[in-house]
Amino acid sequence: MTDTLVSSASKEVRIGFERPFVIIGERINPTGRKILAEEMKNGDYSRVIADALAQVEAGAHMLDVNAGIPLADEPAILAEAIRLVQSVTDVPLSIDSSIVAALESGLAVYQGKALVNSVTGEEERLESVLPLVKKYGAAVVAISNDETGISEDPDVRFAVAKRIVERAADHGIPAADVIVDPLVMPIGAINSAGKQVMHILRRLRNELKVNTTCGASNVSFGLPNRNGINSAFLTMAIGAGLTSAITSPLHTEVMQAVLGADVMMGNDPDCSNWIRKYREPVAEGEGRGGRGERKRRRR
Repeated sequence: MTDTLVSSASKEVRIGFERPFVIIGERINPTGRKILAEEMKNGDYSRVIADALAQVEAGAHMLDVNAGIPLADEPAILAEAIRLVQSVTDVPLSIDSSIVAALESGLAVYQGKALVNSVTGEEERLESVLPLVKKYGAAVVAISNDETGISEDPDVRFAVAKRIVERAADHGIPAADVIVDPLVMPIGAINSAGKQVMHILRRLRNELKVNTTCGASNVSFGLPNRNGINSAFLTMAIGAGLTSAITSPLHTEVMQAVLGADVMMGNDPDCSNWIRKYREPVAEGEGRGGRGERKRRRR
């Protein structure tokens, strides 16, 4: 099956159907975070660095870096954020911007093979982003909407994704370097949103054989106990073929759902990752054998 390789200067991450699920930390994003936006705009990246370190500590395999701040110099801010994040952690990064100049600015300073987030099926976007992806040898997130918007028909979204994969090939970008985002809509507003995504994920896995990602927390927007919904969604989506997600690793329920899904999918050999995370530590003074060993010694 298809593997997508991304890397930093010193660390590789492989995204694939037969590999553990990849968490892409979402926290370095000023959208909806006024304090972070103001700090980044003023050249203060202390919160960016703290968010990077906290997400990696919590289990993120990659980090998404976004600098979308209105009326700010996004290309310069994004490049500086990438430089600083790469100076404090070795995980690969997703360079996230809707502005092509900002994507190029980030790619120019990035060390390793980045993930570009993102390209859509719009003709202008295809012809501006795909050459950049090829130039810098990156991988790219393909969002399955185009000039007509986001269709509620998952087969239409699949057709858009297929067209992006084909256009990427025209630019010399292999399908392995295209990670499709099937677009997760809020299930509180669109009751069939979950079924739509599961349908397209199965087609992407079985027909296009491409890796996938999404903004997982979109599904729970507007609902109470969002982490509960996000966890249920991720478990089901992984079963349908989702291989990565942009989400927060700081929520215990979400990480537990992902690790449990890896076990059920056979992508955690011998349950080693699960055991490492959740095994109870040996109580001080009990030694490796614990109580059972002491009982045997008394016989």
